Amino acid sequence: MGRIITLTTDFGLKDYYVGAMKGVILSINPDAILTDITHEIPPHSIFDSAFTLMNFYRYFPLGTIHVVVVDPGVGSKRKPIAVEADGNFFVGPDNGLFTFVYRLSKRYRAYEITDSKYVLSRISNTFHGRDIFAPAAAHLSLGVPVEDLGKKVGKPVTLEIKEPVVRGEEIIGEFIHVDSFGNLVSNIPSNLIKGKSRIHIGRRVVEGVSKSYSDVSKGELLAIIGSAGFLEISMNQGRASDVIDKNKALRVKNEE
Repeated sequence: MGRIITLTTDFGLKDYYVGAMKGVILSINPDAILTDITHEIPPHSIFDSAFTLMNFYRYFPLGTIHVVVVDPGVGSKRKPIAVEADGNFFVGPDNGLFTFVYRLSKRYRAYEITDSKYVLSRISNTFHGRDIFAPAAAHLSLGVPVEDLGKKVGKPVTLEIKEPVVRGEEIIGEFIHVDSFGNLVSNIPSNLIKGKSRIHIGRRVVEGVSKSYSDVSKGELLAIIGSAGFLEISMNQGRASDVIDKNKALRVKNEE
């Protein structure tokens, strides 16, 4: 059965970890279609993995199984879970990775992976990606119902997400992600940007929201609505993160 299984981790590619997970999956379901999303999530960054997942999973066909392993609590009391949400499936630790999935879904149900039939016989305290999440995903891809994996989880763990503060025509936000191009992604959604805007980051001021990077000269900062639908601070053919402190707040003043 050729079900798609995506893999997202903070493992990197120097070690054997990703290969071991793929080996487990293909040993259980040789017809599984494995798709690497990224293995370069910043180590232990649960929020970055949740943000990444939010921005790709909806572009896959319904029924896709998304395995996400960013697991600083591996071996602790945190639960391994499998989630079905609006026809999509997710497997990983119950540490907030799936926060945005819960927010964006009309309905979801989560189950702790407890049935020994669907995990490896020997479980390491340091590698649940291989021993629990990979085999559970493989069995899901063979048609095992998600509820067969274990007992229902009433209230999965979620992250506390900071929302932008709106004060009249002023919006106060913060940066939540830095991508590989050095673009600083804020938590201010596009629907809050109205008319002409002036963006303040510390002493720096960016005038207006550009439609493309080429609206400004090479090396110049700009504000733009990125592909994730949030306001970003970028630099034309450069890295905004090299000159802007990602920990600084940003203030947007909407002007008619």
